[in-house]
Amino acid sequence: MSRFTLSITAQDADIDELGHVNNAVWVQWIQAIATAHWEAVAPAEHKLAYVWVVTRHEIDYRGSVVAGETVVGETWVEGAPKGARFDRHVRFLGGDGKVKLEAVTTWALLDRGTGRLMRVREDVAAPFYPPRNGEGDRDA
Repeated sequence: MSRFTLSITAQDADIDELGHVNNAVWVQWIQAIATAHWEAVAPAEHKLAYVWVVTRHEIDYRGSVVAGETVVGETWVEGAPKGARFDRHVRFLGGDGKVKLEAVTTWALLDRGTGRLMRVREDVAAPFYPPRNGEGDRDA
């Protein structure tokens, strides 16, 4: 599997009344890393033709993050798509190396023009998998 990484620093606006990153912000960060992964690996013609939408989030909160703390998110896709959908794994690690959040999110592919679900073709899924035959690393 090919992993994509993204660093995010918690801002004051991300913090809830308990003094740590709000659960809704974590969901925004999950979407941000998934979107950044797509933008980093998808060919221009795919970005113009398709858009991904979330159909499900399964999230395990493992630790707190406070304002000013940076987390490193990593995401990857395991397994083949199932029709229009595939599962994306996400993990955020704190500066201490400990897992702060783990998630599996299900994304569906839509035709950008019609808004209709589309089966994920092999050429659309291929950029999310490890490089073949000595191709370059896909991580950011």
